[in-house]
Amino acid sequence: MSKPLLVIVGAGSGVSAGVARKFGANGFRVVLVARNQHSLDQYTSELAEQDVEAYSITADASDGHSLTNAFHQIIQKFGTPEVLVYNAAAISKSDPQTLTETELQEDFKVNVSGALTSAQQVIPAFIEQNKGTIIFTGGGLAVAPSSKYTSLSIGKAGIRALAFALAEELNPNGVHVGTVTITGNVSPGTFFDPDLIAERYWELHTNKDLKEIVYAQ
Repeated sequence: MSKPLLVIVGAGSGVSAGVARKFGANGFRVVLVARNQHSLDQYTSELAEQDVEAYSITADASDGHSLTNAFHQIIQKFGTPEVLVYNAAAISKSDPQTLTETELQEDFKVNVSGALTSAQQVIPAFIEQNKGTIIFTGGGLAVAPSSKYTSLSIGKAGIRALAFALAEELNPNGVHVGTVTITGNVSPGTFFDPDLIAERYWELHTNKDLKEIVYAQ
């Protein structure tokens, strides 16, 4: 029997790397999805050195077609995921007086639309199997917005709302949806160390009664 599969969209060296290590240590295969193949090669190599079976697929989280194609490849090559983590975010400084409509829309594609598109790629199989977990990386800006990060604040509020809406709709079908709301800057060796935060993702996956974990000091 093959290992269960975790897909992380928006893979990087921070939270997603910690999540990959945590789930890998618990018997999961991992597929990392991001735009830069060179970075993906580095991440998968590092995970392999830590005995985590990891693979990669390139995709642009702001492009629905790119994401759809990536998930098609994932399912063809590795099978149906058991867990989806959406960790992509467009982090840009912007204030409400100068933020343009175009800038907001472009950021929203990454911060929220990509999460919806990614979830829609796995939901039918999850419903059919009556199991599966979808976790969105949230942020404290969802509940305490900052005028210096207006676009990201809107995005984090949006992805939190999306998580709660999907949870309401999919819970009766055995599909678990939740969000980890991280209220500080991720940094190794601090309270917001990626490996410490990753513990909360595992908790959210294993505790089906939870919709949100607020990671705060």
